[in-house]
Amino acid sequence: MKTICVFCGSNNGFNAIYAEKAEIFGKLLAGNNISLVYGGGNIGLMGIMADASLSYNGEVIGVITQKLKDIEVAHKGLTKMHIVETMSERKLMMEQLSDAFVILPGGYGTFDEMFEMITLNQLNIIKKPIGVLNVNGFFDTLIALIDNCIMEGFIKADHKKLFIIEKDEEILLEKLLEFDHVDTTKWLDSFKNS
Repeated sequence: MKTICVFCGSNNGFNAIYAEKAEIFGKLLAGNNISLVYGGGNIGLMGIMADASLSYNGEVIGVITQKLKDIEVAHKGLTKMHIVETMSERKLMMEQLSDAFVILPGGYGTFDEMFEMITLNQLNIIKKPIGVLNVNGFFDTLIALIDNCIMEGFIKADHKKLFIIEKDEEILLEKLLEFDHVDTTKWLDSFKNS
């Protein structure tokens, strides 16, 4: 595993633990010679994580839209910066540049990116591990929502295995390195017979 894309907030959040964990995770990637791919911002958890990885001589690759660059939220000290026109192009390029994905706390954009990567894995379009770093129980209510979707018949129980949930960043990274893709072929084939 050479590159991990991290989706996270462009804000710091109210609890200092979010920034602390973003910094720790950035350093962890650099310390393991894993390049960080992310949204290219210099603000919020994104900027903290990028700076931490760079401070440990890590490679950091940003992908940002021209519009966001124009309003000066682009990080100016990255190893490499890709500038694209649309948010869809941004997600596609981050997906193509990455061997795996990790989700840290964030808002609408973070959830959009997370669920797109889970869906691409579910549809066997990609086969890349996804990890959720559940800092301070941030994702507990989201996990409860997914459990409810399973209970109500909208998500297959096995498909919860499409992503790994962990509170500890080092354990999460270990599990990503060992991840075995969830085979959803039978589920996809069931649509042909409907």
